Amino acid sequence: MAFTINQLFKLSIKYLPVITAIGTVIPLPVKAATFLVTERAALGGNDEVDWGSLGKVFNPIAPDFSVFLPNSFSTTSQDGLSLDINIAPTSNPGVTPPFVFQTLPSPGIRSNFAQGDFILFGGIDPTGFIPLPPGTPDPGTKGNGGPFSISFAQPVFGAGTQIAVDTSKLKVETFITAFDNTNNLLGSFSVPNISSLALDNSAVFLGIRSDTANISRLVFSSSAPQYGLAINQVSILAVPESTYTLAILAFGISGTVLKLRQRT
Repeated sequence: MAFTINQLFKLSIKYLPVITAIGTVIPLPVKAATFLVTERAALGGNDEVDWGSLGKVFNPIAPDFSVFLPNSFSTTSQDGLSLDINIAPTSNPGVTPPFVFQTLPSPGIRSNFAQGDFILFGGIDPTGFIPLPPGTPDPGTKGNGGPFSISFAQPVFGAGTQIAVDTSKLKVETFITAFDNTNNLLGSFSVPNISSLALDNSAVFLGIRSDTANISRLVFSSSAPQYGLAINQVSILAVPESTYTLAILAFGISGTVLKLRQRT
């Protein structure tokens, strides 16, 4: 089948929006840029992992040690994205395994996350824990400060969480580092962090965004790893399913256009 010049011109006009869409949905390769995000709303997340979904929450009033977590485990986000969590083991044999708790007023476990948040905690040395009355500054208790590593089954545009260290007697630096799926470093940032027992949602938010969906692993850590590290829900800026649909459609139509051109 052959096409006249006039027919080819009409075809090019007809498929111009498609070609433009292909360029928009599947941009030319460029060097990705990553940047620090310190506000959850600024991340623009469209997915989330809430640690309460693990179904294992430590209750300090009626301790059940069967809810302790392994240092490595897997979970899924609200939208079904698989994640692998790895919390580096501590060298302190007195520290408990990691666990999830819901931060609540005394006799619950207080923190400077929002009241009711489910917190993933690296672990604590219970021999050094002394219950304190409300309003008493927390001197800090030795625990497992990680690092915490979160790997995504599918690369994302960004992710982040609020983070705290179980001590208020010193100012620490908290870090976030991002890697791609071949373990190349994408970016590393830090912010100063001061913890408390105020239940006032003042725990700092630490996130990373990229201009492409290339973040496969995030690592959270602190400058004081002898104190327990804690994070609340993880917000994720994942690749919307509609993007993949458009990409597949674009590839399909572009293949049709190419075949038509080859036939001429």
